[in-house]
Amino acid sequence: MSHPPLAGRWSALLAVPDPDRAGALAVDLAADGVAVHAAATGDDALAALAGCRPDVAVVDLDLAPAGGLALLGRVRRAGPSDPWDPAMPVLAISGGREPHHAVRALEQGADDVMATPLFYPELLARLRAMIRRTRGSAPGALLHVGPLAIDRRARTATVHGRLLDLPPKELGLLTALACDPRRVVGKDDLLRDVWGYRSPGRTRTVDSHASRLRRRLAARCPEERFVCNVWGVGYRLLPDESA
Repeated sequence: MSHPPLAGRWSALLAVPDPDRAGALAVDLAADGVAVHAAATGDDALAALAGCRPDVAVVDLDLAPAGGLALLGRVRRAGPSDPWDPAMPVLAISGGREPHHAVRALEQGADDVMATPLFYPELLARLRAMIRRTRGSAPGALLHVGPLAIDRRARTATVHGRLLDLPPKELGLLTALACDPRRVVGKDDLLRDVWGYRSPGRTRTVDSHASRLRRRLAARCPEERFVCNVWGVGYRLLPDESA
């Protein structure tokens, strides 16, 4: 059976622990022109997401060590500093023995669920449909604040169209503030979402990165004021107009 190709090459992450199933899917997808990245565990899948940034993922709910549901949750709860797109389409595979697993997968953020045994032409059609729905139209992928633009998929930021050379954590901080540019984001929230701190502790990490980021933005866009400190609370991207 032939399948009409999508415009442009695309890639898929296979987070499937069964080597026979993963191998068969990889061969079939590669034959249809898909770049395949395989992962046998949840940890391997996260490493692959960081390195290859696939267009779509196939996640087996039997994935070790914590199961595919845990991986789904981690993908969807991605913070600004995580190197994958939290809106990436995900197709979950369920063994069918526990029907409620499919419901939980959808609640956890899966875009679609297929029960095994898999029918490859249907799987391919579902993956292509998900990509068509999301390609070029992922909500929130582009952020615009005045002359500042952030592409969360490409992980780049520009001011007046000129690329900003930002280290990953400064880009993560900028993205976190740009999501709601007049809201004050607490330092503890930034430490958790950008740096991954589980408990805040006493650290000047946010302040030092915010200071460097402010200087970089001022050098490129001196007419605008970005990254404003709200003493004792946190930071907002834009100043309070009532102040």
